Amino acid sequence: MIIVLKSHATPAERDGIIQRIEELGLKPHVSEGEERTIIGVVGDDRGIDAGPFEALSGVDRIVPILRPYKLASRDFKPDATRITLGNDVVIGGPKIAVMAGPCAVESREQLLQTARAVKAAGATLLRGGAFKPRTSPYAFQGMAEDGLKLLAEARAETGLPIVTEVMSPGDVELVAKYADVLQVGARNMQNFNLLRECGSAGKPVLIKRGLSATLEELCLAAEYVLAQGNRQVMLCERGIRTFEKATRNTLDLSAVPVLKEWTHLPIVADPSHGTGKRSLVPSMTLASIAAGADALIIEVHPNPERAMSDGPQSLTFDQFTKLMQQARAVAAAVGRTL
Repeated sequence: MIIVLKSHATPAERDGIIQRIEELGLKPHVSEGEERTIIGVVGDDRGIDAGPFEALSGVDRIVPILRPYKLASRDFKPDATRITLGNDVVIGGPKIAVMAGPCAVESREQLLQTARAVKAAGATLLRGGAFKPRTSPYAFQGMAEDGLKLLAEARAETGLPIVTEVMSPGDVELVAKYADVLQVGARNMQNFNLLRECGSAGKPVLIKRGLSATLEELCLAAEYVLAQGNRQVMLCERGIRTFEKATRNTLDLSAVPVLKEWTHLPIVADPSHGTGKRSLVPSMTLASIAAGADALIIEVHPNPERAMSDGPQSLTFDQFTKLMQQARAVAAAVGRTL
């Protein structure tokens, strides 16, 4: 449930409501708005009606949340969440953020060359995997901490914040030491221990939709992070597994407007994994912008034919530069910037 405080509620009244929530074994999550304060009541509230709260001083009304995810719901926070990285990168605002870079960090030269190119083309964040979950145990698994150090070096040179994947709870502290955004990959979307650990790391978290996950399950994954007190969560549509074999995955672009109706969290689209084909990435990028995505994550490599991971879906520098030009035009057409 949500407790909406009166517009003139005092700090003492707010603290009294919080105390009562905790006495009932529930957890309060406070959202300060411009006009009102809202307190989300999280936990097993079955059997607890609004009675204990309605009579408390400072309470305006009680609003039940019917969706299983509470903190991610627009009922809890009607206004869109904006995540700020550094001084000038905002995800969730009118400007669409672009996360670009190689699927995997392979070498210092490869990463720095790519970072410079995507920065020049207009990217706002640098993506790159230091730890790579692969279907085959014999495939390239990433450079681990050496890759993280290279990402930090690229950030120092270009100023681009870093997005990189963390695969296990034990690696969260290490990855958070270097990264600006912790990415939870599709295969780990329901790794609940990992989600909790990311929620406690104090860094923004990007959660990719699982290969066969429903949108409700994606929102519930976000709830694990939000319940730890971390409000900086993004949801990513990266394609799901269907019967269709023409593309690597089926990019569910309807997920973007649906999620924006359901949740206040920024929505990211990944046309690279969503299609698995370089030739399809530009059109799906433009379609993602039109659908309302707040950010894009696009794979770019200096020589895709020699990439150690996901070469067939990676753009060359020239292709990415051209795509950014096209994307700016589509963004302007829907009242946004890039």
